[in-house]
Amino acid sequence: MKIPKEKIIAMIPARYEASRFPGKLMQDLNGKTVIRRTYEAALNTGLFGEVYVVTDSDIIVEEIIKFGGKAIKSKLVHETGSDRIAEAVQDLDVEIVLNVQGDEPLIDHRSLEKLLQVFDNDPEGKIDLASLKTAMSDSEEITNPNNVKVITNKDDLALYFSRFPLPYPRDNQSGVTYFKHIGVYAFRKQALLDFSKLSMLPLEATEKIECIRYLEYGKTIKMVETDFKGIGIDTPEDLEKAKKLIKK
Repeated sequence: MKIPKEKIIAMIPARYEASRFPGKLMQDLNGKTVIRRTYEAALNTGLFGEVYVVTDSDIIVEEIIKFGGKAIKSKLVHETGSDRIAEAVQDLDVEIVLNVQGDEPLIDHRSLEKLLQVFDNDPEGKIDLASLKTAMSDSEEITNPNNVKVITNKDDLALYFSRFPLPYPRDNQSGVTYFKHIGVYAFRKQALLDFSKLSMLPLEATEKIECIRYLEYGKTIKMVETDFKGIGIDTPEDLEKAKKLIKK
């Protein structure tokens, strides 16, 4: 059964301070800030009842409101984007929350629609959240720790996420495909609320990958393959790449 559009929202967690690239969301990306481009990309899909930016920053709130967008200022200090979103959605009457990373402005309608279809095809509610993966073949991309890798079982359920190139290529002739995790998630609201009450465990703390917490506490993550090549802006070099892609 298809979930009504008004029960589906997009939330964009947007922390101003980033360790690798401070203030990156307010950087100019071909005439608009990174966070504005991300917001507009989510809004233009037409898939959501509402789109919000949820942030710890007055600067970002002002930027979003300035062009007519919707922003929520976090009341608490949060370690992860999921925690930030959980606070924001607690009292909202929604079923599915799509988390679009604020530093991933290049998203597309088809990929997000695939994520939402996971829940339409899961009437028993066995899937807690869904996320995207895309195949990688370039060795530099595979070994780059800024690219989170994901391995799955035969049903595309996530087994583990890592900054290390997994699986380890002991046999280079095995024909394995490496997958990059794209930081776009769709959650059942309850999975988000549960996450916010769970403490961080050593695996998540070591890798600095928040979705590991869901796995450590037994949540089910469905990975959806896409051939869409977006870009996460973690460094000034990534910003330059994004500028070139948007010009095309």
